[in-house]
Amino acid sequence: MKPLSFLRAVGFMLLASSPGLAQQVIPLYTGTIPDSNPSELQEVSVTPPGGGVRVSTVVQPNLTVFLPDPATANGTAVIICPGGGYGFLAVDSEGNDVAKRLNLMGVAAFVLKYRLPNDQSQPDKSIAPLLDAQQALRLVRQQAAKYSVNPERIGLMGFSAGGHLAATAGTHFAQPVGASPGPESVRPAFLVLLYPVISFTDSLAHKGSRNKLLGPTPSAEQVRLYSNELQVTAQTPPTFLVHAQNDEWVRVGNSLVFYQACLRHGVPVEMHLYPKGSHGFGLNNRTTKDQWPDRLRNWLDANGWLTK
Repeated sequence: MKPLSFLRAVGFMLLASSPGLAQQVIPLYTGTIPDSNPSELQEVSVTPPGGGVRVSTVVQPNLTVFLPDPATANGTAVIICPGGGYGFLAVDSEGNDVAKRLNLMGVAAFVLKYRLPNDQSQPDKSIAPLLDAQQALRLVRQQAAKYSVNPERIGLMGFSAGGHLAATAGTHFAQPVGASPGPESVRPAFLVLLYPVISFTDSLAHKGSRNKLLGPTPSAEQVRLYSNELQVTAQTPPTFLVHAQNDEWVRVGNSLVFYQACLRHGVPVEMHLYPKGSHGFGLNNRTTKDQWPDRLRNWLDANGWLTK
């Protein structure tokens, strides 16, 4: 290796491994944030005893940018929606840590800090998270050249309630929410859903997520609209699902009904179910030696998304 190339390689490794390295953070909106009321709410960030930052009462949604080594970048990007029952965002274990793993695959990653449903700061809390997810897709497409991303290869990943948001974005793109949605497509190229909340029906719903988004007494129309297994069409993006059979918080049936809906409509879908793992295992299901990110890499590669 030439001396200059060696120095560049060493420099990149030092930057990538530096725990204090600041990532670029870009606001989702310039000017007025849609579906927002003036309020005195302030964002709260806490670190539980077990580690991992949790963010709540988001008022300024944004994207944190994680870019791969230019030598391995392949032009694919993933916007990551952390989970937290629509009450908080697990921005490390279901966001930043995952973004770094995607970078190792040559994939650019953008961690979405989306607004959580809030009656005080949002005229319609049921659409605030979806507004932010759709705006994130627009923004990354608009700035695709800046980040060396192919605008046709931007996927959406979500964990738990973040999986519900990603699945909603993947099934509601034909009619974007908001008064002035803009010309850019908000259809993700693919979906990656980890132990996702899918259905708001009584038999499958994670009641906490449903109550946060729709309130304690949602109408039958609202329940149907946000039960994403009922919104799948032939245009739903190819989907990759991961769930644990013994998930005590979000029943595995959520992934099963989405998988079945994809089958009925001819949507390419791959699902990995683990007997154990419970809920919220993030990157590492400690009950198995299998690593779902390896399965994801194979799926992305098989579909051509890891090819430059």
